[in-house]
Amino acid sequence: MRARPDPRLPRVSTAPPSPPLHRLLEHSADALQAVGAGRSLNEVLADVPSPLRPGVQALTFHALRHLGAASEVLRALAAKPPAPPVEALLRLALALLWPVPQPPYAAHTLVDQAVVAVRRRSSGAAAFANAVLRRFLRERDARVAQALRAPVARWNHPAWWIEQLQRDWPTQWQALLAAANEHPPMTLRVNRRRASGADYQRRLDAAGRASRLLGDPAFGGQALVLDRPCPVDQLPGFADGEVSVQDASAQRAARLLAADGALAPGARVLDACAAPGGKTAHLLELADLDLLALDSDARRLERVSDTLGRLQLQAELKAADAAQPSAWWDGRLFDAILLDAPCSASGIVRRHPDIRWLRRPTDLPALAALQARLLEALWPLLRPGGRLLYATCSVFKCEGQAQIDAFLQRHGPASATLRPASPGHLLTVPDNPGDGAEPTHDGFYLALIVKT
Repeated sequence: MRARPDPRLPRVSTAPPSPPLHRLLEHSADALQAVGAGRSLNEVLADVPSPLRPGVQALTFHALRHLGAASEVLRALAAKPPAPPVEALLRLALALLWPVPQPPYAAHTLVDQAVVAVRRRSSGAAAFANAVLRRFLRERDARVAQALRAPVARWNHPAWWIEQLQRDWPTQWQALLAAANEHPPMTLRVNRRRASGADYQRRLDAAGRASRLLGDPAFGGQALVLDRPCPVDQLPGFADGEVSVQDASAQRAARLLAADGALAPGARVLDACAAPGGKTAHLLELADLDLLALDSDARRLERVSDTLGRLQLQAELKAADAAQPSAWWDGRLFDAILLDAPCSASGIVRRHPDIRWLRRPTDLPALAALQARLLEALWPLLRPGGRLLYATCSVFKCEGQAQIDAFLQRHGPASATLRPASPGHLLTVPDNPGDGAEPTHDGFYLALIVKT
């Protein structure tokens, strides 16, 4: 018989101790500074020690969603900008002190630990940081009201981004900006080769994870939204390829390309910008295809290989520039082409809040030119009667509707026809078909074009 522990003795925890808050603040401030210098947050977080990474990511996400407001407050409270490391820590702390329904930390704790972090970076700036943060707390209501007069603080997006949405979506721009600061849902795609969505939902229920099955026919009964996100290793059967994480908008792509029996077994398909492989895998779950997955980045193509390996699916993988077919095309026409084109990613900023601060207004015309070049390069590779699905995770019209309108004008109805089933722009507002009270999908654009 196993001896029971003596209740008079203190229990010894086997869990690792939580890192002190000042260390998380230091790494989070470094991340903010790196994003300001143009580095992707995903890249920055990969360099953070793994025990600290979840906490640093949570703090940095929060700060990026309130960075416009924090920056506006700091400009008002500091006569001149402090040194960049101190400025990053103050922006982070002010973002975390910004009034929200459930603040991440008690104000006094946060100020104390922020000052510790500043002192470790620049001992002479600790008193200044303490004064700025405590003054903000004393005058918080007035300082918040003052900051919110600036659109960048009100919406926490760059001014040019706000103006672009106002031009593109004059009646919906406010809802789009508000939705971009919400926490995204975790949406699953059940592998139809392994189970139905309803069957997998029962497995989730048995595991204590509530979910909602999306009823829109566009998802074929295979899409589920979890009530609460969780690590993928806690999803039943994830390691065995029974389920994948994929946003609802992205799940429309493969089904749209394969709709009406367009992809017969053995159909030759090109996924032109395949990484990280979610749409590649979805196509192969739907049909047995001769599929070429192309990506210009060999390292990102490894993620496609990993995804297909987990799902026990096969495709030909090739690292090459889709805009240069002479370097990789074997001359055989494709039955279908998926062009998930490089874009601003303006539709997925709630998942990647650094994007809004990384992009510049000059990026949009450059990206639109690249998208047009890819369309023109790939169109001759499609057989007559074949389908090309153009997709971007963008809400900017220059990367969606305007891009395809221009393409159709260049090629004319005798060569290219837009299928009526094309959803066009999908916005992160709850007025799209299939939405409940809150949108379940990211911003996206999808256009299905048939070669006539």
